[in-house]
Amino acid sequence: MGGSAIIGAAELPVGEHWMKSLAELAADAVRAALRDAGLDRPDALFVGNMLSGELTAQQHLGALVADHAGLAGIEAVRVEAACASGAAALRIASAMVEAGVLDTAIVVGVEKMTDRSGPDVTAALASAADADFEVDQGLSFVALNALLMRRYMHEYGVSHAAFAPFVTNAHENALGNENAMLRFRVSAEAFGEAKMIADPVNLLDSAPICDGAAAVVVASRQRAEGRRGASRAVGIRACVSATDTVALHDRSDPLRLAAVARSAGRAFETAGIGRDDIDLLEAHDAFSIMTVLSLEASGFAPGGAGTHLGESGVIARGGSLPISTLGGLKARGHPVGATGVYQIVEAVRQLRGEAGPAQVANARLAMAQNIGGSAATVVTTILEAAD
Repeated sequence: MGGSAIIGAAELPVGEHWMKSLAELAADAVRAALRDAGLDRPDALFVGNMLSGELTAQQHLGALVADHAGLAGIEAVRVEAACASGAAALRIASAMVEAGVLDTAIVVGVEKMTDRSGPDVTAALASAADADFEVDQGLSFVALNALLMRRYMHEYGVSHAAFAPFVTNAHENALGNENAMLRFRVSAEAFGEAKMIADPVNLLDSAPICDGAAAVVVASRQRAEGRRGASRAVGIRACVSATDTVALHDRSDPLRLAAVARSAGRAFETAGIGRDDIDLLEAHDAFSIMTVLSLEASGFAPGGAGTHLGESGVIARGGSLPISTLGGLKARGHPVGATGVYQIVEAVRQLRGEAGPAQVANARLAMAQNIGGSAATVVTTILEAAD
């Protein structure tokens, strides 16, 4: 176990939470994670969130969530890094705990998106792209991913159908997750017939808009090992962040996600393990093309060969690299600023052996990768089950 560990974890069902405010959702997740940890009051609170100002006219989330959760008075801040906000908050919390600045910290990711219209949400999400050179030209994130997918298909001679296994796998895994939003199977045929959004990205290539909140309690290794229930603690072996240009046109090769490569490479080095040691991966499958590109950049497949991992069954729960084991962004849902924390909570469930029908057998090491924008911010976390 590394210098910090997760001693409590909780997630709310992903969906449309019209009857609860952003602060109420976050507070519910905070209280549930603290109960799971057996802790009354952490030293600090870090809130991962992307769109509260744009969609709910609410900023100052650190103090607001602390107040609603009954923790007024503690250190509390919001962390924003587009869709990577949740894992970026974990990165800060774990670093401060490992440095001895804090003994315990709670990280909550929260987002409320469904109260606004589709065009409003699309415009808000586009704020994570380059406003001057992408958004002003009319590019949404669906359009940006469509450009990447079209280029990938052209460059490597890959058909759109080759992406279907990533979608069918995510939906199959979501059947075992009571908190997933889209708990139904999707066939390869349905994938091929889905409504086109931005050619070649169709409705089933992309994750849904939704609300949600998830939280984890981070503690020092000493505290984790000395508490009751230490066997449920999950060690943080590495939590590494890296960046790339925000605009795709500023990259020498848009199909090579340099921030993914940097983040994953340093995470493996920090953890002292290799790619073959990973038992499961919570991939950032907001779009099926992003899943494939991130698998390649992380070193799990050569460039142009990422779709083979789906076609061969490697990514299935019984394969050598199970991904999106509880539905992923695609079928669990993608409440953007909260997604990184959902990934961590679900990896913790797997490493504790608490994933129910979605359990990956004998899982010891899990990797979670949270991606912001078009992979402009990437946080890769490697977690280890207790001995």
